[in-house]
Amino acid sequence: MRPTRHSIVGVLTVLALGAIWYFAAGPFDWIDLARFPNPNQTWEAFTQISISGYADTTLLHHAAHSSWLVLMGFAAAVIVGVPLGIAMGYSRRIEALFNPVFLLIRPIPPLAWIPLAIVWLGLGDAAKVMVIWFAAFVPAVINCYAGVRSIEEYLLEASDVLGIRRYAFFTEVVIPATLPSMFTGLRLSLQASWTTLVAAELIGAVAGLGHVLTQASLDIYPAMILVAMIAVAICGGLMTAVLDLIEKWAMPWWGKA
Repeated sequence: MRPTRHSIVGVLTVLALGAIWYFAAGPFDWIDLARFPNPNQTWEAFTQISISGYADTTLLHHAAHSSWLVLMGFAAAVIVGVPLGIAMGYSRRIEALFNPVFLLIRPIPPLAWIPLAIVWLGLGDAAKVMVIWFAAFVPAVINCYAGVRSIEEYLLEASDVLGIRRYAFFTEVVIPATLPSMFTGLRLSLQASWTTLVAAELIGAVAGLGHVLTQASLDIYPAMILVAMIAVAICGGLMTAVLDLIEKWAMPWWGKA
């Protein structure tokens, strides 16, 4: 694929930030290295955790463990949240049934569920998946609901005129019209999943990038903290890129107008 103008600008921006970081933490000595590492210290920390390991295992295992938890929580939120949001937007009866409960739990921050998840499921991975599920569940429901309710009136009128039956109307009108809002919600859900995972792994974890952040903070190891943060950014970016590919496959018409 040929590089686009946006991709070239993005690469140049990252290189510029890297150069500023190198000179500010190196030759110019503008940054206190006890508080923020330079590139050499960060590379040494990356080499250490990649080869020798840190916080009980290597970076690859930490990243794989965190990614797996995010995938499980995110997938569960998609399976439950997307159909519920579409159903609530499509049917007034279903909305009347589920919306009061949803409005009650919606304002609760995902991190507030951590103590209850620990009480119910212990300190293992199941509690973390539950918290991730809740964080991803809310945006998925809201955006799918909004997508159905924002369907243009002329589409509904045309469907009535053409006599489209309910099943065909749902699969050929409702779902395609909801896809843009749905994928917006999934992006927000994925972001919320990573944010919540790192916070959930700060307590009672034996592996994962959040566990690395906790251990590095206890060891006062800024370079390792930065390595873990970069790893979270890379893993989240890769998952977002996969979601982008799925979106292009599901909506080949989107963005061509």
